[in-house]
Order: sequence, then C-alpha cells, then structure tokens
Amino acid sequence: MIAMILAAGLGQRMMPLTKNTPKPLIEVKGIKLIEHSINALKKAEITDIVINISYLGEQIKSYLGNGKKFGVSITYSDESEGALETAGGIIKALPSLGDKPFIVINSDVLCEYDLSKLKLPIGSLAHLVLVDNPKHNPNGDFSLANEHQIINSTTKSYTFSGIGIYHPNLFKTHKNTKGKLPLYPILKEAIINVQLSGEYFDGIWQDVGTPERLELANNS
Repeated sequence: MIAMILAAGLGQRMMPLTKNTPKPLIEVKGIKLIEHSINALKKAEITDIVINISYLGEQIKSYLGNGKKFGVSITYSDESEGALETAGGIIKALPSLGDKPFIVINSDVLCEYDLSKLKLPIGSLAHLVLVDNPKHNPNGDFSLANEHQIINSTTKSYTFSGIGIYHPNLFKTHKNTKGKLPLYPILKEAIINVQLSGEYFDGIWQDVGTPERLELANNS
C-alpha cells in the first residue's frame, strides 16, 4: 500500500515558529513532526510514501531525501506555486498514488492508531479515523451511524483525526480540477452517496497545530 503525508501547509497557526522552518520539521520530543508520521507508517510496514510540499518545501526534501536513511522510499509532489489544500494536493499526487486505496495522514498529528489495521470497507470510497473532540474543535466534524457509517454531525459527534484511507475514485469527478480544493466538500458528497465510512479511535491522539499544542505535546 502507498501512503501520502500532507506537508504543504503554510503553518500560519504555528507562527512565529514556522517563519523560517516548515511545520513538518518542528520537533516534538526531539523528533521532527514528519518523522513521527514516517515512523508510524514504517511500523505498519508501509514504506512507499508520497509527500506534498510547498512552503519551505526544499528544507523537507533536503532533510528527508529519498527516504533511504529512514527505511522508506519517498517521492515528492511539488506545490511550490502555491499549496493546493487537501483535496487539491491529493489530486495532483494521484499519478504517484496508483489505482488502489491509499492512506493519507496529516504531518502535524501524533497518533497511536495502528495504521496496519486501516482498511477500506466494501462500498466505501473513503474511511476516516475519528477521535474525541479536542478543546479547539468542541463541536466535532462527523457522527457515526451503525458504528461505521459516517453521517453529518448530530448530537454525538467526533473529530476527524487527519488519518484516512481513500479510493482514487473518490476524486474521479474532480480529477481535472486545477488549483486549490478542500477535502470537506468531497467528503460531504460521499456522505450523500453513502460511501463514507469511519471508525472511532479512543487512544492517544494530538493535533500539533499551534505553539500551545506543541508545548502540550512536548510535555505529555
């Protein structure tokens, strides 16, 4: 299986720490954020990795190289002309991701979810890992019906962890889209078509998106 790590964001919420350093290269407990993602994938025996880069992306390429020193194989999807947001970045990288389901994870989350267990159920075009709502997202993103069917947020909601598995056909009607494209509207389409599934994970998960959350992650 191939995985994609999203690493093209500007890291604006992490300023001033990201003024001269891309967020994926900020350290948590002495390890670069993106290395935590790489290590989680390698632990799951997923070693073919695509990384999209934009803001200060050459620093990421210089540090990671082809991935050999980390025990993985890395290719890059260059968004140097401007970050394309999540769906736009995935669509640009589709030629490198193949025609089978692939994993996508955010480079700024720390999670103990076992990625080797992440599978795409029959009939789904995407399957998301959901977690309890953190303080910065108290209303959550989605709800679950019948344990694994994702629906629009109701009274019991969860937060999207930034970890999911996707079939290329999820982006079929958008594959010719150029420029920025967020993921959320595409997921909403999948909900309408009953093609979005998910699972609840109650283990350790942290979003390291701000200096305050970085401090929390370093002290936890």
